[in-house]
Amino acid sequence: MKPTLKILFLTRYPNEGASSRYRVYQYLPYLESMGVSCTSQSFMNQEMYELYFSPGSTLRKMWFFVRALTVRLNSLRGYRQYDIVFMQRELFPIGPPVIERYLRKKGVKLIFDYDDALFINKPSRYNPLATFFRSPDKILKIFGLVDCVVAGNDWLRDKALDYGVEAVTVEVAEDTQRIQMHETHRNDSPITIGWLGSRSTVKYLTGIAPVLRKISSEYNNLVFELVGGGEFYMKGVPWQISEWSLDGELDALARFDIGLMPLPEETWSKGKSGGKARTYMAAGVVPVCTGYGYNSELITDKETGFLCNSDSDWYAALSSLIESAEFRQTIAVKARSDVELRFSPVKQAQALKNVFDSVCAPSLHVCGSKPTSQG
Repeated sequence: MKPTLKILFLTRYPNEGASSRYRVYQYLPYLESMGVSCTSQSFMNQEMYELYFSPGSTLRKMWFFVRALTVRLNSLRGYRQYDIVFMQRELFPIGPPVIERYLRKKGVKLIFDYDDALFINKPSRYNPLATFFRSPDKILKIFGLVDCVVAGNDWLRDKALDYGVEAVTVEVAEDTQRIQMHETHRNDSPITIGWLGSRSTVKYLTGIAPVLRKISSEYNNLVFELVGGGEFYMKGVPWQISEWSLDGELDALARFDIGLMPLPEETWSKGKSGGKARTYMAAGVVPVCTGYGYNSELITDKETGFLCNSDSDWYAALSSLIESAEFRQTIAVKARSDVELRFSPVKQAQALKNVFDSVCAPSLHVCGSKPTSQG
């Protein structure tokens, strides 16, 4: 198909970074097939990405950062050749939105995509300098500079609408052709309770540590597996720890029977878009999650997963799933079917294409705006 649109996608991370992979890279082949010419450039290359989430090496991180600034600026030199510049998060992690403002003045069509509550300052234990220079107010300023905000959930969308910008929700897709369905759940071998994530979110497991210790002491047919969280210790729970990789993720999901997604019940968590839970669902791994924010929209409690708000909820969910392979299987089948129906990559890519068409032809009204009150 002859391209009808040319779009420059500027991401924060390479394909290894979940937010960039899920919010941009997985859609590019589908968009190309729809007539969109896609050019992408990541602020971080793979080497910088791996370094960024490791402690120490401050001077080396600073050198990589300066180099990344240069490469990003160079990628914008040809901005006039694109119909839209799509920003997955800010163009630059620190500093005011100077370049965004410049592009706006030049008449460039800008889309800002986000799937986290970036307007809330969340300290990074790996990059204190980045935390120091980061300004949550920057996101609010960017809202005023772009043609449309694409949000990972309705709460994030509504935050953008509150600031007068047009905004639309495009939920994250999950590719069930990439992720194979779990083998039929059985109880004649050890049951694996797993967690999949990053070093920045593994700390949330400590919030359910008492329940996990109790479960570990009461059932002797369990394996606890943690993937991607780095070094981690929980007294009374024998976690098996491995590093994350794209292929290793698939292997881990095939081993998991139950997937954990605890979150703190705070405003920041409302910005999460259920990525971990959705991945479990796609794999036929039963998600057991904090019943807060978007999780409550994603999961139907006790049908496609479990939503928990107390230690007793977590214990009841885990114990019932451990004891009944048939129950796990019933939920796993429903969960995967739900993902296939609601979150296919081609469906979500089409939703993005509709946004692009709307930005280039505003009369299509795909992006929403906050209704004005009637006096």
